[in-house]
Amino acid sequence: MNRRDFLNGLMVGAAALGTSAALRPIRTFAQESTVKVATPGPRALSVSYRSIDVEGKSARVFGLVQSNGRPGLTLDAGTEFDIELSSGIDAPTLIHWHGLTPPWAADGVPDNPAGLLEPSETRRYTFPVGAGGTHWMHAHTLQEQNLLAAPLIVRTAEDLKRDEQEVVVLLHDFSFLSAEELLAKLKGDAAHGAMPMDHGAMQGMAGMQHMMSGSDMEGMSMDLNDIDYDAYLANDRTLDDPEVVAVEKGGRVRLRIINGATATAFTIDIGGLAGELIAVDGQGIEPVAGTSFPVSMGQRLDIRLSLPKEGGAFPVLALREGAAERAGVILATAGADVRRIAVAGDAKGPILGLDLERRLRPLSPLASRPADRRFELSLTGDMVAYNWDVQGGDGLVVRRGQRIEIAITNASMMAHPMHLHGHHFQVVGINGVPVAGAVRDTALLPPMATVVLAFDADNPGRWPLHCHHLYHMAAGMMAYVAYDGLG
Repeated sequence: MNRRDFLNGLMVGAAALGTSAALRPIRTFAQESTVKVATPGPRALSVSYRSIDVEGKSARVFGLVQSNGRPGLTLDAGTEFDIELSSGIDAPTLIHWHGLTPPWAADGVPDNPAGLLEPSETRRYTFPVGAGGTHWMHAHTLQEQNLLAAPLIVRTAEDLKRDEQEVVVLLHDFSFLSAEELLAKLKGDAAHGAMPMDHGAMQGMAGMQHMMSGSDMEGMSMDLNDIDYDAYLANDRTLDDPEVVAVEKGGRVRLRIINGATATAFTIDIGGLAGELIAVDGQGIEPVAGTSFPVSMGQRLDIRLSLPKEGGAFPVLALREGAAERAGVILATAGADVRRIAVAGDAKGPILGLDLERRLRPLSPLASRPADRRFELSLTGDMVAYNWDVQGGDGLVVRRGQRIEIAITNASMMAHPMHLHGHHFQVVGINGVPVAGAVRDTALLPPMATVVLAFDADNPGRWPLHCHHLYHMAAGMMAYVAYDGLG
């Protein structure tokens, strides 16, 4: 399958939604995250329609729910992923298991190699679920914009033994326009010579580009946000009506944060709580203490919180990058005074860079060995026509058993979170400096930055390597890591 075929598949079903339907809303993610369901045989998962309330308006969106109505999946590490996926919508679709490493045929990318799931069709997926972690699942089509996504949590035996409460938070950006309309607007604005929204934040950067080093440019972009959305959601809700999660005084909470937004990066702000980052993209790291942590599209954060013994109400906010809007949930002990939080903050959210990335150290790094193959890629973008590309991405051919390094340089003026399917990689270089960085599946490339990724070629297939900004991917920023002979 070539890139054009992939992009055509991406467009499937994007116009299947309207914005009016009084359907039963799903239960919230955070409150259901502690429920463990033992199910013999395959577990049913359905792609369905549902409705949510967004600023007083009913919006018809997609959902991924089990037979009992609960959103998403919670599985045990080391067991079998055994799911019967059925479609209850009237358009073709397909689901990608983001963070898992299934065999290529089960990856969930249209026609790579499996075809789309047709309306009323049921398809069974079976493969080892792997180690524990905070993952998620989403459409690999433009349907992702309309909330066709859900958490996919894999718990270890150690997770179940810990005396801590889990709270899952799925972030999203929401528009009453369809994804097709949003993409057409981006291309239309660009074609008429206008930069696509919010470009004033970093005007003049193009002229400065030639005078600054990669480290100076890191985190700086012409367009921090090329779409201004109608709302920003945490577990389907805005801060006008946030989810309030009951917690215990003096207790410990494990936040599992998933950035399921299609085009918005956030910084997670835990306020005055004592917290430490313990995992990224479902992979354990040496704990990093802090009160704010960046998370780009497709990435996940596990943050352990210690609540004060006197209790209270504690907002966990997701601050939109370079803008005042925010989303979030509120943790509250019994009897706490829960006060309204404005959707717009007093200051703009931080611009994401690689300062934290440099500090991350994995609990389970790759075994030390030299690279057998090294590739160099350049991310480029044409803002005039809203085209994006991965230069050098046509020759990523590997052999099973090889250690692979891919050096990616972002030569564009927008950040790109790059996601590799079917593998976990380790960040081994940032802007020319070797690091023993985190194991991930999605790495942020700020403008003018270079990040080197290393992984072992142990899962034959033809695996997408793409920007997890949905519209950058739809406009061309994707490549494939292909196994020679698929063996």
